[in-house]
Amino acid sequence: MTSIGIVGDRLVVTMQGLDRLWALRRRIEVPLAHVRGATADPGVRRESAGVRAPGTHLPRVITAGTYFKDGDRTFWNLRGSQEAVVIELIGERFARLVLGVPDARAAAERVERSLSRG
Repeated sequence: MTSIGIVGDRLVVTMQGLDRLWALRRRIEVPLAHVRGATADPGVRRESAGVRAPGTHLPRVITAGTYFKDGDRTFWNLRGSQEAVVIELIGERFARLVLGVPDARAAAERVERSLSRG
């Protein structure tokens, strides 16, 4: 499971449980100033994640870790049963984060509200 939080002026994404193992990462933290936006995107799971480097991929089960596609580095942590939220970044290691959460619309709205406050 992935938790998305706002701590001060930072976006904090924490992988929990076995997701730490699959994604090969425990936490991603970026300044809110580097977040372009967040959207609930059910169609993203039909996209190719790209070249895995490193990560885990079992079709229709889990896509997790770092992936390269079209010159961009993207972090994925998405299981087949979860809703997808996509967070676009600028000036960071990852161009975007594709994350599985229980309620993608609520997660995207929470991130967007934080951006409008800053």
